[in-house]
Amino acid sequence: MATGHTDPHRRQRIVAATLDLIVDEGVAGVSHRKIAARAQVPLGSMTYHFTGIDELLREAFTGFADHIVTVFERHLSGATTPDRAREAVTDLIHTLSEGPGRDLILTQELYILAARHETYRNICRRWMRRSRDLLELHFSPSTARQLDALIEGLTLHRALDDSPPDRELTREAVLRITGATP
Repeated sequence: MATGHTDPHRRQRIVAATLDLIVDEGVAGVSHRKIAARAQVPLGSMTYHFTGIDELLREAFTGFADHIVTVFERHLSGATTPDRAREAVTDLIHTLSEGPGRDLILTQELYILAARHETYRNICRRWMRRSRDLLELHFSPSTARQLDALIEGLTLHRALDDSPPDRELTREAVLRITGATP
């Protein structure tokens, strides 16, 4: 394995390994030793690149939040009419709930940390603000806030339910919130 000086991607591998470990074992299962083994880096790299586990978790979850905002951007950026924006929100909910369980697990782990620690609440607040900013390109601020909550809630319900709500129910909920009741 290359040394820290010749391995420019080591820090990113450590962050990726952290997220993988969180998916497999939860935040409670994270340790420098486990992350180093998973990232295939010397244990000393952990303290070279990060001042501690909190800094590593903050960076990992900030990157994860950025990833989810990118998913929002991909869905909402092409919407040029209110109807297309509504359909984009419906697609977004189904993409998030049918996508990799990894994102759902990481979201819930971040929420648990945010419930207990201000630093992680700030990560969530920035994520929610950015998501709402994207929704506000198409909807009023209050509608964007409601849609953001709907996206979170329906994504979770669809992902965990034995018989998840279908696309028509999702579309109907989006239409109601956006004032275009079917």
